[in-house]
Amino acid sequence: MLIVKSKYRIAKRLGAAVFDQTQTQKFALREANSTKRRQSRGASDYGRQLLEKQRARFTYGLSEKQLSKYAKAAYVTEEPSKSLHQALEMRADNAVYRGGLASTRRAARQAVSHGHFTINGKRITTPSFRVKKGDVIAVRDGARKSPLYAGLAEKNQEGSRAIPSWLSADLALLKVEVTGEPQYSPEVGLDYSTVFEFYSR
Repeated sequence: MLIVKSKYRIAKRLGAAVFDQTQTQKFALREANSTKRRQSRGASDYGRQLLEKQRARFTYGLSEKQLSKYAKAAYVTEEPSKSLHQALEMRADNAVYRGGLASTRRAARQAVSHGHFTINGKRITTPSFRVKKGDVIAVRDGARKSPLYAGLAEKNQEGSRAIPSWLSADLALLKVEVTGEPQYSPEVGLDYSTVFEFYSR
């Protein structure tokens, strides 16, 4: 219970999108009112940068050190925002979550860490492993009998969670293929340029 309450407090500050549990209509209405009050009080540049950095960090479940490393590597590329977005989206744990093989990123990270998945037939235990176009992610044979993966196709239909266009999922066979690369746009909901501002101070 304390963990759930903590997530709601964090989501009030960073936005509902950072946790699956807070993506409800009731929370969205409360958040909209809180956002109006925060905007009326104004915020410093540092506060704005810190907020966006924290939003990115909690969305993907990263440590400060991990996000800093990703941001610094992306910043020196020709398209920093695109590079950072792809680096975060193409983590193995995120691909497992996006492909519908786990209900949350946290669950995906734990499952990958416990060796429940293979990439191109090879077992992985590193959530940060970067997938690439052509990779096939699948539930390992030894984990297929787990209740975690029973009726995944039906559950995903009920929850109507959209599979992104850069992934092709066959949940009946418990596998996801990486068919492209995620593209960054403002609709993503994270302002990576502000994250770069924070780290360039």
